[in-house]
Parts: sequence; C-alpha cells; structure tokens
Amino acid sequence: MEDITLSERRAIGAKIRKEVLGASHTQSNVAPHLFDTVFLEYTEDVCWGNVWNRAGLSRPTRSMLNLAMLASLGRWHEFEVHTRGAINNGVTEEEIAEVVLQAGVYAGIPVAAEGLRRAKAVVLDLKAKAAASA
Repeated sequence: MEDITLSERRAIGAKIRKEVLGASHTQSNVAPHLFDTVFLEYTEDVCWGNVWNRAGLSRPTRSMLNLAMLASLGRWHEFEVHTRGAINNGVTEEEIAEVVLQAGVYAGIPVAAEGLRRAKAVVLDLKAKAAASA
C-alpha cells in the first residue's frame, strides 16, 4: 500500500465503511458524543482505511470472515451490522448460512442457532424494506 496521510486514510476508510455498511448505518442526524467521534476516527483509520483497503482479500471474503469471528465471539449487534454489510458486498444467503454453520462447528451449536436466527432477521428486514420502497 502506498504512503498516504492520516487524513487521506480516514477519507478512504469513511468511503469504504459507507460502501460496505450502507449510508443508513453511517449517517446520523444526531450530534456525535466525544466517544463516538474518537471511535469513528479510530475505525476509519485502522479498520476501514487500512485493513479493509488492502488488496489481499476481497470484500466478500472479509465480510464472511467477520461473520464467523463475530458469531464465535457472540457479538450479535456487530454480527447483524456485518450481515447487512456482507449482503452489500455480494455475499449470498447460502454463503452466510455456510459461514454460520462453520462457526458453529468450532464455537458451538448455540452460536450457529443464534447466528442463523440473527441473519434471518436481517435478511427478512432487508427484503421487507426493499418491497416497501418498490
């Protein structure tokens, strides 16, 4: 990766974050608290502007890895956020199911059960919103 400034990396990170998670997740009409601002700067720099910007893995692959790790850790809010992101990145429902099952083999059947429930809720919500806006 070429040398870029911190502000350039954050701008790249903000762009990638919006592309992956969607504008509805990344835009807020509420004034951010200091904690929000600090965390956003950190993630736009390190996570989105550095790691997600690397060429070594495709975005769908990164999304599937995130789902497996977040499910295994039981980080369900972030799992739901990244399920939406995975779909935005072209990951299919079938691939999401396989990733969750794979995580369940190593992290436990309850992880697979909860992951499939959460992924289903996200998919159904996205389909309902798409139908309502059509």
